[in-house]
Amino acid sequence: MNVAYLDCFSGISGDMFLGALVDVGVPLAELKQLIGLLHIEGCSLEARREARNGIYGTRILVDIDQSRQRARNFREISELLSQSALPENVKDKSLQVFSSLAAVEAKIHNSSPEAVHFHEVGAVDSIVDIVGSVHGLLSLGIDALYASRLPLGSGFAQTAHGAMPIPVPATIALLKDVPVSQTDIPYEMVTPTGAALVKTFAKTFGPMPPMTVDKMGYGVGSRELPDRPNLLRLLVGKQARKGKSETIVVLETNIDDMSPEWAGYLMECLFAAGALDVSFCPIQMKKNRPGVQVQVIASPDAKERLTGLLFQESGTLGVRFFYTQRQVLEREEVEIESPWGNITVKKIIQADHTPYLVPEYESCRKIARAKGLALREIYSWVMGLNAQKKKSAHPSSPEKQRQQHSAGTPQT
Repeated sequence: MNVAYLDCFSGISGDMFLGALVDVGVPLAELKQLIGLLHIEGCSLEARREARNGIYGTRILVDIDQSRQRARNFREISELLSQSALPENVKDKSLQVFSSLAAVEAKIHNSSPEAVHFHEVGAVDSIVDIVGSVHGLLSLGIDALYASRLPLGSGFAQTAHGAMPIPVPATIALLKDVPVSQTDIPYEMVTPTGAALVKTFAKTFGPMPPMTVDKMGYGVGSRELPDRPNLLRLLVGKQARKGKSETIVVLETNIDDMSPEWAGYLMECLFAAGALDVSFCPIQMKKNRPGVQVQVIASPDAKERLTGLLFQESGTLGVRFFYTQRQVLEREEVEIESPWGNITVKKIIQADHTPYLVPEYESCRKIARAKGLALREIYSWVMGLNAQKKKSAHPSSPEKQRQQHSAGTPQT
C-alpha cells in the first residue's frame, strides 16, 4: 500500500503542501494544465528551487493579475469547480476541502456555509493550492496520508476582518481533535488552507508510521523563521507491515479516595461512552496511601466525553492526557460452525498476512452456559482450528510421508 507522511515541523500551508508534492515528482506542467481547466484569467503557476537553512526544496508561486483578485463565497467556488473540466475525483475532493472551510467560517461569522465569503482562502492562489494539492495526492496514488503533530504560531495576523489571534479562528476550528503544540514564533505556522487539506486527507496525527521511504520532498515556505527551516517535508513510500497506525488519546488520573464499588461503575461508564480500553493499576501515593491509577485509551474525538466522566464518577481533581499512536492488526468478528452451533470469533490478519482465529469471550461463555461445558473446552476447540489450518498449509513432503509409513506412523 502506498503511504505518505507529512513532517510538519514548521507547520503547513497550501503552497508548502503543493511545493512538497512537486518536489517528490508531481510534474509542474501537469499542474499548469490542470489549473488551466478552471478558466481563471490572469493566473499562472511557477516553481522555484529555494533553500531554507541550507536545505533545498520547491517553492510554489501563483502569479495573478491583482485586479482580478477578489473574495468568493462557497457557492461561487462550487460553481467554478463544478463547471470546470477537472477530473471528477479532483472536483469531489476539492469541494470536500472547501466545504470543511465553509462550515467553520459560517459558524465563526454567524452566517450560512453557502453565503460565507472566503477572503484569503477564496483568493485565486488558495484555490490553486487546494486543487493542485488534491490532484497531486491522487496522481501519486497515495492510499493513506499521515501527519505529525502540528506546531502553532503566536501573536496576531492581519486579515480582511482586522487583526485576529494566531492561530486564526478558522484554523483552530478545523484542528479540533488534532494534536497541536504552541510555539513562540510570531507568525501563522498553520494556515486555514493547510489545516483544511491536512484535516481532510490525514488519517492520523503523530509519529511516522512504519514505512519504507521511496521518495522525499520539501515544500518551501515564503519567509525565514528564527529557530527552524521553514519547510514541509513529505515522505512517500510503502507501508512496512500489515495493519494500520492510528492516533489515540491516553487519559490518566491517580485516586486515593474512591470506593471500590465506584471503580467498577466507573469502568462500565467509560466503556459505554466509547473507551477502547480501561485499566486500574495499584499505586502508592502521598502520605503512604494506597491508591489506584486509572488509565483510559480512546479515540481523540472521545476525549472530552471521557474526561467529563472521570471527573463526575471518580471525584478526581485532575486528568492527564497525551496523544500517541498505536499499530493495530486488521481484525473482524466472524461466525463459524462449531459442534455446538454457530460461534463468533475474532479473525485477525497477522503481520505475515496469515489469518488467526481468537475466541470471543461472550460467545464462548454463552455456549458454555447453555451446554454445561467448561469454558476452556470451547476455547481449546477454537484455538485448535489454527493448528489444523497451519498443518494443512504445510503438508508433509512425500519423502517424509514414506519415512512415517515405513516406521509405522499413521498417516493423517
